[in-house]
Amino acid sequence: MNDTLARLFATIEARKSASADTSYTASLLQKGSAKCAEKFGEEAVEAIIAAAQSDPEALTSEAADVIYHLLVLLSASGVTLEAVEAELDRRDGISGHDEKASRSQ
Repeated sequence: MNDTLARLFATIEARKSASADTSYTASLLQKGSAKCAEKFGEEAVEAIIAAAQSDPEALTSEAADVIYHLLVLLSASGVTLEAVEAELDRRDGISGHDEKASRSQ
C-alpha cells in the first residue's frame, strides 16, 4: 500500500496555518469541527447516491471527496491518522459482530 493518505493528512495538517483566502482546506479548518462534520456528511451522501445509481466513475470521485473530508474532520477534531490506523490494527482479525458487541459493554 502506498502512503497517499499519510501524505494527504500531512498536507491538511500543514494547511492549518495557511490563509483561508488561498487554501480551501484552511477555510474548512477555520470553520471548526462541526462545520467540517457537516461537509463530510454532505460528501458521504453524494457517495451514497453515486453508489445507488451504479455509477463507478462518480463513486470513485465522491469516495475521494469523502476520504479527504474525513481527514479534514479528523484534523479539525485533533484526531491523528495514526490513531485511526491503530484502531484498525486493533480490530484486525476480530469478527465485525464481536467487535461491535464489545462496544456495547
